[in-house]
Amino acid sequence: MQAVKIYLTASCPYCNHAKHLLKQRGVTEIEEVRVDMQPDERQKMMEITGRRTVPQIFIGDTHVGGCDDLVALDGRGGLLPLLTA
Repeated sequence: MQAVKIYLTASCPYCNHAKHLLKQRGVTEIEEVRVDMQPDERQKMMEITGRRTVPQIFIGDTHVGGCDDLVALDGRGGLLPLLTA
């Protein structure tokens, strides 16, 4: 299973939804980067992704995007292959 990293905040419902979906698809370990507690990490996230919003999800080296992007990827049948690549 590919490594999963999520930039998130504690109070974000989209972040929680994304984590729940990933766990439903068999992900047991998620590296969580709390940008609400680490402003430097938010800046780094924005430089890497070009986005300001959370969550920002990475599976391996692939930037999936946010929660809506993750849900759409799963709906197209692309999430499980990416996780198991």
